[in-house]
Amino acid sequence: MRAALERYFEFSRLGTNWRTEFFAGLTTFVTMAYIILVNPAILAQAGIPLPAVTAATCLSAAFGCLLMGIIARYPVALAPGMGLNAYFTYTVVLKMGVPWQTALGAVFISGIAFLLLTAVGIRQLILRSIPKELYAAVAGGIGLFIAFIGLHNAGIITAAPATLVTLGNVRDPQTALALIGVVVIGVLQVWRVRGAILIGVLAITIAAVPFHLVHWKVSSYKLSALTLTAFRLDIRSALHVGLLEIIFVFFFVDLFDNLGTLVAVAKKAELIEKDGSIPRLNRILFADAAATVLGSLTGTSTVTSYVESSAGVAAGGRSGVTAIVTGLLFLLALGAAPLVGIIPTAATAPALIIVGSLMLATVTEIEWTDPLAAIPAFLTLIMIPLSASIANGLGFGVIAYACVHLLTGRFRKQDWLLYLLAVLFLARFVYMANAA
Repeated sequence: MRAALERYFEFSRLGTNWRTEFFAGLTTFVTMAYIILVNPAILAQAGIPLPAVTAATCLSAAFGCLLMGIIARYPVALAPGMGLNAYFTYTVVLKMGVPWQTALGAVFISGIAFLLLTAVGIRQLILRSIPKELYAAVAGGIGLFIAFIGLHNAGIITAAPATLVTLGNVRDPQTALALIGVVVIGVLQVWRVRGAILIGVLAITIAAVPFHLVHWKVSSYKLSALTLTAFRLDIRSALHVGLLEIIFVFFFVDLFDNLGTLVAVAKKAELIEKDGSIPRLNRILFADAAATVLGSLTGTSTVTSYVESSAGVAAGGRSGVTAIVTGLLFLLALGAAPLVGIIPTAATAPALIIVGSLMLATVTEIEWTDPLAAIPAFLTLIMIPLSASIANGLGFGVIAYACVHLLTGRFRKQDWLLYLLAVLFLARFVYMANAA
């Protein structure tokens, strides 16, 4: 059985083993476990019962990870997406006055739309239409994005009225420990220690105890809590003409966030073929669409691929076993949410910073001396961290690529879908401006 599983997950071809995959899955889980606490806290403000949405968060994340690992065999983890959960709560429910049951119905419809587009091959065509230089730029941009998140969470970088950002207080215990964590993980990486990121996270967690940065909350969430939200979505109300724009936003933002994350993680794991194609693409896209549908049925917002998967890839994860381990840990977290919450920001921030630095290696694949490639790639690279959105960065890159090629007479008929994407991205930016 073990040999058969190793053949199925292609351990030999990928140069991996059970120990590496286990620690990679654990690393991914540790870096994204914050979602178990943060997602319920946001959605509870929309009126969704906290115990129910916590259970739904764990269950939908576990389902998405397991499906991705078993069927698609990729080290990509999924969970309810940040950003879309805020849009769900603050814009759709609180600002527009839409009941959370109806908002869940909109999430369900967007998930079904994903499944249909995947079945007919539209999502695959979209992914294949993106130029190779933008693949590399997306990966590098996400690296800058998650590194900036780590720097901000640690307090190394803080907001400043005059300069937007500035250096934080390095004497603060959380900031100092995070900086030490960067050094510890960096040294272990140089020594090529397996599980360097995970070791660093656990070491800083222990070191944070005397500084009272490790908090324990005596509470638990059980699967039975799902009865408060399971199948309570209102699909009929979500189909009302006035709510179609909500479905569009859930669909459009998730589509490009997913594609951007997928490209970045696959690129980092060296799983993209030389011709730019991604093996088993259908299965990957099916996994995230199915997870979104299940999430809406259980009581949470859109489920999407997580850039924190890069932490597991950096720890050596290459196969679907990494995602499976992460999924199983989300199931265990269903009854032990407090255990997940004890890991402080000072411990997870260094992991994000280091992973971000590693992801910048892809920018060497961009022809920086060629304006046709360099300008779109740069806009993609810089706009992802500065706008805090993978979709925005990719949108700027695609629009720039289309404009530069079109206006210099480099238009090719086979790139028709790319130009269509540029128009759709432009329409999205115009819509966002009007909505604001």
